[in-house]
Amino acid sequence: MSLEPFLIIAAALFCIGIYGLITSRNAVRVLMSVELMLNAVNLNLMAFSNYLDSASIRGQVFTIFVISIAAAEAAVGLAIVLSIYRSRDTVDMEQFNLLRW
Repeated sequence: MSLEPFLIIAAALFCIGIYGLITSRNAVRVLMSVELMLNAVNLNLMAFSNYLDSASIRGQVFTIFVISIAAAEAAVGLAIVLSIYRSRDTVDMEQFNLLRW
């Protein structure tokens, strides 16, 4: 199978993630957008690994690393969002002013 359909789908996922990251005011949506972008990267890694050298599993190994980092990012990000929600009663990104004096 050709490489182009995978790259088109990955580019679409990445663009949707960027759009969600830029336009969303909700912290949970921002985390979901980052996850979409990481999944687009995973799809690119797998597609190029299969296209360039199907006998090697380098792309799959890198994908496993990205998935584990994404899981840790989601856990830490959701913990931070939950902590801010408990203290501020909102997950609106415009209302996060914890670092201001």
